[in-house]
Amino acid sequence: MRDLRIETLYEPTDEVTKAIRDGLAAYNLAITGEQEWARFAIAVRNARGEVLGGLLAELAWDWMHVSQLWLHESLRGRGIGTELLRRAEAEALARGITRAHLETTSFQALDFYLKNGYTVFAQLDGKPRGHTWYYLKREDLTRPER
Repeated sequence: MRDLRIETLYEPTDEVTKAIRDGLAAYNLAITGEQEWARFAIAVRNARGEVLGGLLAELAWDWMHVSQLWLHESLRGRGIGTELLRRAEAEALARGITRAHLETTSFQALDFYLKNGYTVFAQLDGKPRGHTWYYLKREDLTRPER
């Protein structure tokens, strides 16, 4: 350990980030074999081309993970969020992926995801303080949501 330096980096360089990601990817590949992996976004734009919302997701290990879904307040409650989820699920299905998971908090969109067929499989109380972090999944994207 004498010849090693361990650093805490709050703004890691691309070199550090790439080395960690590539190292983990190589390890995972050795254990699981070749797996399809893809990142994608679905954007909502106004007539001027400004992004007013969207969804970020990745497809990996036979699951779709929705990492973020956001809509400007003026667009909420109009079915656009549901349309984003359906389009993302269609992308997953087109690649043979039939399961999805995501996270939300008690002050974000739990009821929205429950309404769209996702179920809570775990929760972490106190993240953030005074709230709850929920982990949700949808086991079969081929079946219509509730």
